[in-house]
Amino acid sequence: MIVQACINGARPADFHPALPLDPKAMARDAAASVAAGAAELHVHARDADGQESLAPGAMDRTVAALRRACPGTLIGVSTGAWIEKDDLRTLVAISGWRELPDYASVNLSETAAPVVMESLRQRGIGIEAGLASIADAERLVGLDHGGRVLRVLIEISEQTLDDAFAVADGIETVLQRAGIRRSILLHGENATVWPFVERAAAQKLSTRVGLEDGKELRDASVTDGNAALVAAAVAIYRGA
Repeated sequence: MIVQACINGARPADFHPALPLDPKAMARDAAASVAAGAAELHVHARDADGQESLAPGAMDRTVAALRRACPGTLIGVSTGAWIEKDDLRTLVAISGWRELPDYASVNLSETAAPVVMESLRQRGIGIEAGLASIADAERLVGLDHGGRVLRVLIEISEQTLDDAFAVADGIETVLQRAGIRRSILLHGENATVWPFVERAAAQKLSTRVGLEDGKELRDASVTDGNAALVAAAVAIYRGA
């Protein structure tokens, strides 16, 4: 089980003053997060205007900068459909990457998920199967991709804790019934970040924290940056 650092996501520039949006800032932030205990990195590459991009130019610069700053650390990226806003552009972008990430997250709620997964697989890139609902889990099982992914990413967006836990329970039940035994990374978002870090640690699952998922520490104070969030999550795991 690991703590992954998700350092920027789709957050706008004004979300937090330390949000890293260019390769140099991402590399610096990633190195600090690894020093704080992060075992892996998840990033959303940005173009010269700070907008999310899967284009080879943006992706190659970002991955190369992270590799130099964090040698030996696994690097993951997003393939969210909203980034390129066109499934064909997404596939063309993936085919043009030269600096390959170790893995990429694919949201099973998105129509093109199966073909995106196959495109990544053909390039030798691992897949994090992103499940945000019970329907997503059922789709993964139905596609028979469950045994061919690097890990399952259970990511919960519900903000009421009872609802969030119910969705997570339902996803885990679907995976168990299907006999899918891939490693699981469990995380919440905003109000549920820390309850899910604690749940993941208790269940001996991996988790992630970072400005993509929220900017508050456990005491509800605003963090100085990603490294502080990582350090807090690592402390929970050590305590568990």
